[in-house]
Amino acid sequence: MLLLVLIFFLIGCKDTPKEHAETAKARPNILFIMSDDHGYQAISAYDSTLIRTPNIDRLAKEGMLFTNASVTNSICAPSRATILTGKHTHINGKIDNLSPFDTTQVTFPQLLQKAGYQTAMFGKLHFGNSPRGFDEFMIVPGQGRYMNPDFITPEGDTIQKMGYASDIITDMTLEWLDQKRDPEKPFLMMYLHKAPHRPWWPKADKFKAYLEKEIPEPSSLFDDYSNRGTAARTAEMNIFKHMMLSYDCKVYPELADELGMNTDPRNTPLFSNGEVARLTEEQQAEYLPILDAIAEDFKTKWPNMDDTEKTRWKYQRYMQDYLATIASVDDNVGRVLDYLDETNLAENTLVVYTSDQGFYLGEHGWFDKRFMYQESFRTPLLIRWPNTIKPGITSDEMVQNLDFAQTFLEAGGAALPDDMQGESLMPIFTGNLEQWNRENVYYHYYEYPAEHAVKRHYGMANKQYKLMHFYHDVDEWELYDLAKDPHEMQNVYDDPAYAEIREKLKEELMTLRVKYKDSEELDQKFIDQYNTKKQ
Repeated sequence: MLLLVLIFFLIGCKDTPKEHAETAKARPNILFIMSDDHGYQAISAYDSTLIRTPNIDRLAKEGMLFTNASVTNSICAPSRATILTGKHTHINGKIDNLSPFDTTQVTFPQLLQKAGYQTAMFGKLHFGNSPRGFDEFMIVPGQGRYMNPDFITPEGDTIQKMGYASDIITDMTLEWLDQKRDPEKPFLMMYLHKAPHRPWWPKADKFKAYLEKEIPEPSSLFDDYSNRGTAARTAEMNIFKHMMLSYDCKVYPELADELGMNTDPRNTPLFSNGEVARLTEEQQAEYLPILDAIAEDFKTKWPNMDDTEKTRWKYQRYMQDYLATIASVDDNVGRVLDYLDETNLAENTLVVYTSDQGFYLGEHGWFDKRFMYQESFRTPLLIRWPNTIKPGITSDEMVQNLDFAQTFLEAGGAALPDDMQGESLMPIFTGNLEQWNRENVYYHYYEYPAEHAVKRHYGMANKQYKLMHFYHDVDEWELYDLAKDPHEMQNVYDDPAYAEIREKLKEELMTLRVKYKDSEELDQKFIDQYNTKKQ
């Protein structure tokens, strides 16, 4: 009799397939949308000065907009490694674009897959050809191409797809959602745009339309870097000095040669084996008239311009192409959001839009990223989750890309590893801020000496202050009062009025270094590794 009761009890406690499916459906789907180098300044939910992005803005209207989201290391592959592992780059090994990722690291997609999620990744990963934890993927090799791009398949093959990258990545995402998704399982979809990464190549219709636009200039376009340190003055990312006429501004190389302006060997690849070289005859018919118009404008104006006018001309060319590229990202985000609405998936899907870091859009006269200054350090973050996040909410909490892994694992009901270094954003989503106590975030950039010559530095930031230490071939500190100086034009580290707060912040920075297991010994270790490779 006791045996029968035990059997009955065990049978009664076991989930039926139907009950298991209902449990799976109760967990949210996760749609993670990430672009590459999309500055928050170029999303109209943050600032409509430069562009309108109505589809990305939908996530702010229907969810939460984060105004103090940041990255731990403002460069492509390290940011992605941090997102996948929930660990700082000195822990996961991917300190820069060239260093190897520690493949023993467990990623959150692996854990969600183990917990019953169906997983897929389409677009740009930027490191490794076989991302773990995905049932299906198609990723571009390295940086990828805008025109007729190649993709790596799970079988290790490389195939070419014809068309424009942002459209193709979206097509593959929608095809998987519509035809390959198992409706009995929750899904994790990582929908990763190559755009708007340099060389900012727009779709032809956007290219033409934005060529006619006059883009407002930032107030610091002609920054002379006074009241800043050595690092700002020696960085090689100035629009006038370092932006290339052919590769960046789309001037025919032979025309630049004719005017004696094409001295950088990196200038020509866009035309010789890059986007222009990849165009079909049909695509050439769309693009060459636009390039001809740029050439005519350049030939007419450039010889008669002074340096200030040349800076302004380059800035317009840069921003026209950059914003035109984003316009296609926004269109495609709209396609995916519409699909979620049309298939009744939106109500149970957590949607994230972010970038792998911020980007300079002429502020301080710069393009690119890398620095801990605001435009590079801050990243756009918009999250919609119906029935959990109230619509139209703005949060100024100090959150980072470090936090995505634990957030998604908690949302998906998966186990949280003890060695992840982020914090779940769930208390912010639900308004339980008493359970969120982070005041300071930590940053560390390593890729130096290297392209753009941004010196190694680490630092901490909170809602009012930012403290940075530049090291390796310099030893300089910078402190900014973000409340009084939001554009970071005045380093107050040596200002006697800030002596007390400076010492307090240095103590807090050292505490963060210990918390995240960073140290001077590691700083030197990575410098030594770089020197060994160089030899």
